[in-house]
Amino acid sequence: MRITQGTFSFLPDLTDAQITRQVDYCLAKGWALAIEYTDDPHPRNTYWEMFGPPMFDLRDPAGIMAELASCRDTFANYYIRMTAFDSSAGTESIVMAFIVNRPKVEPGFRLVRHEVAGRTVRYSVESYAVQAQPEGARY
Repeated sequence: MRITQGTFSFLPDLTDAQITRQVDYCLAKGWALAIEYTDDPHPRNTYWEMFGPPMFDLRDPAGIMAELASCRDTFANYYIRMTAFDSSAGTESIVMAFIVNRPKVEPGFRLVRHEVAGRTVRYSVESYAVQAQPEGARY
């Protein structure tokens, strides 16, 4: 199952050249970039781990791509995404996020049915990634 979160999620994986072009676009808009990673990409897990601080002062795509390469070396079997922040309104708002690395095997999710009082049925989503192995060793 392919995780579809963020910009470009329904497209094939971006090449490094395409990622560099997106970084160029973000920098041209004056946006700062950050690199985040996780081994639990549940749709409600919005708090991914940051790989270093956001790169507010970096204006060279080569530096950002070097950070991405370092993150990929460290967390090769994790999901990695780049996040762009726009501070023009006085706050740091995410304006773009896209996945730049995926684990070799994406286990996906399952829908769990819960029957509660009054014949009400509720559903929840569980990640197969978190079932059998501890965090950091799920893939």
